[in-house]
Amino acid sequence: MKEVVSVKVMRESDENTIKYKTSSLELMRRAGEAVYNAYNWQGKTAIICGSGNNAGDGYVLATFLRDKCHLFLLCDKFSPDGKFCFDECVRLGVDYEFLNEDTSFEGFDTIVDCIFGTGFKGEATGFVKTVIDKINDSGKHVISCDIPSGLNGDTGIGYSVISDLTISIGTIKTGLILNEAKDKIKKLLNCPIGIDITGDKYYLLEKDDFKGVIPERKNFSHKGTYGYTAIWGGCEEYSGAVKLANMSLSALKAGCGVNRLIVNEDIAQSVAPYLLESTLFKMPKGFDKEKIDEALSSIKCLCIGMGWGKGDEYAKILYYVLDNYNINVIIDADGLNTLANMDLDILKRTRCTLCLTPHIKEFSRLAKCDMSEVNHLKAKCFAKEYGVTVLLKGTATAITDGDDVYFITSGSAGMATAGSGDVLSGILCGLGGYVEMDIKTVSLGAYIAGRSGELAQEEVNAVSMTASDTVRNIGKATGEIYGY
Repeated sequence: MKEVVSVKVMRESDENTIKYKTSSLELMRRAGEAVYNAYNWQGKTAIICGSGNNAGDGYVLATFLRDKCHLFLLCDKFSPDGKFCFDECVRLGVDYEFLNEDTSFEGFDTIVDCIFGTGFKGEATGFVKTVIDKINDSGKHVISCDIPSGLNGDTGIGYSVISDLTISIGTIKTGLILNEAKDKIKKLLNCPIGIDITGDKYYLLEKDDFKGVIPERKNFSHKGTYGYTAIWGGCEEYSGAVKLANMSLSALKAGCGVNRLIVNEDIAQSVAPYLLESTLFKMPKGFDKEKIDEALSSIKCLCIGMGWGKGDEYAKILYYVLDNYNINVIIDADGLNTLANMDLDILKRTRCTLCLTPHIKEFSRLAKCDMSEVNHLKAKCFAKEYGVTVLLKGTATAITDGDDVYFITSGSAGMATAGSGDVLSGILCGLGGYVEMDIKTVSLGAYIAGRSGELAQEEVNAVSMTASDTVRNIGKATGEIYGY
């Protein structure tokens, strides 16, 4: 579990450490040394420096590499500590020059990007953009110090350097994992330098953080030991037979004992041929209390709403479930759109343990806000107000119960295909059949879905893979965690 912070928290923590514990110059020295120790330097290195403390880290790195590097300066401006370290480079005889339109990086094996730090805001334009283009077009191995220059340290958006390796200093910032970050950073490594975090922290969860979440499978057990689950979705206009079947299979592969697929009787015949291990429950059109109770008999976890489309009866169904049951419930897709038009106070009153799995647009409808306002903090406030767990889908998935925020970065470009979200919901449903549906369990579901997608992309490719490829790899992803 790795700590993740905002740029503001990182800056305030840095200032607090300088005030009470360690000088700014010493922190700069540690940062540059950390970058030096983090990589096996070979050949000749070009270190490109801007005007701030990020440049200072580059100057310290140059004092270690010395005759194996060459400094390229964007301008003749320096921060006070940066000037001290630059003067040390000059004293040691490190070669340097100022960048210009004709600057070439031919003859270098590695480029180190120390132009902007995490405090950069706005958009890289003019000559700076030209330099970034030169770096990206160089074909060299690119290392960014703290963050790829031009990328926003909070949002992970911006025209920036594309790095083979980014060496984060102190603590990972949210901009290193959100939105475009995964396309700008091939590998991320964090190097602590003794800065104590004094504000809100989030957490990046990885494979080893999930050991113990799923109980060991016993021989002396049966299908009921691992829970009865149900997936309720589809309608005549959006039968989605294959997607619904994938969801059911995902639930079973995630470990539940039995999965029941609940669909309108109008589409039951089209769905049935795709079901092998799951059972099928035919639901009459409209609201039918007796049939709902029959369908949800013995169910421990319900995933509801996918492919519902529109209809007043769905609000009645969802309200009835939330008002009368005490089970794990995952609301996804059209279920979220249905919920967005209901009185959300039902979320505060229900005895169900709720997980909502929106993408940005779905969350904006729920929270009655603009899509540009949606982020992990908005999701955290919503989760706190309504007592739910929110899984906000994205390049990095954010999971929050209103108290903590966890990030999951597993996943692949090939998952940008129809049905990937349904597979995630199916996995969550399967876990909810036999494990407490808390923030750690939901995070595990997100990790398994993402890792399954990574394995699928390795098998197929990013262009051709489908959601069923991801389903096929759920067993491998789960096995990696628990050594099966």
